[in-house]
Amino acid sequence: MGVAYSVGEVDHLYTFFVQWSPDMCTNSNNKKNSKPHFQNLCHGGKKNKGPSSKQLSNPAATNWDIITGKDPKRRLSLCSSDSETEEPEYQEEVKNVLPVLSDYSELLDDRHLLSLASHMPERTQGYRWQLVYSTAVHGSSLKTLYRNMAGLDSPVLLVVKDMQKKVFGAFSSDPFRVSKYCYGTGETFLFTFNPDFQAYKWTGENSYFVSGNLESLHLGGGGGEFGLWIDADLYRGSSFSCPTFHNAPLSTQKDFIIQDLEVWTVQN
Repeated sequence: MGVAYSVGEVDHLYTFFVQWSPDMCTNSNNKKNSKPHFQNLCHGGKKNKGPSSKQLSNPAATNWDIITGKDPKRRLSLCSSDSETEEPEYQEEVKNVLPVLSDYSELLDDRHLLSLASHMPERTQGYRWQLVYSTAVHGSSLKTLYRNMAGLDSPVLLVVKDMQKKVFGAFSSDPFRVSKYCYGTGETFLFTFNPDFQAYKWTGENSYFVSGNLESLHLGGGGGEFGLWIDADLYRGSSFSCPTFHNAPLSTQKDFIIQDLEVWTVQN
């Protein structure tokens, strides 16, 4: 590892090497046993106390690296501990990864967004997320939710908070709409923060990704159970394990009451 010295200290070291390594600094034509002429440049002609014989006999003691005064900051950055250098870089990395929301979210904070970002498809990266529907803004109506998504052709993020303060939901490859048949792709997944983040991806067993009518919205299915079911008033919901995602129930209770609900879409 290098040691940083000022310009004055470099001159001092040069004198030191002249005194203790004369063969490196004197004319090669001098006789082997002749005494070199020493000149002390830093202490008015007084001799400096040199290294001990133990230090001179240790080859490692002579492996010095002299750098100029311009280098210490560079060396410091290379030799600093991880705790000093990684934290700012980590914070910048987190800032670059987090999805940008166009509006304030009542349900999502940076911790939620960071967990979700790594599971969203690449086609959503780098775009702003726009609030399409919120019970706090638009009331509690599945019809209004469908109406706000009319004409959209982009993935959506459904976020639910129940009366037990649990946050969970689904990422859908397609906006929600009334449909006789199931729609969506394998990009669709369920997620929960109950208590830690868990994402449930498509298992490939069926293609019951999303379906909806005027009475309810469903995500995942098979065997008569839905991964996530929400009623027309956006008031009651349920979550069961289903073959589409092999998910655990997203809330602490399979049947729950909705406190707040938001839907976000990619703004491109």
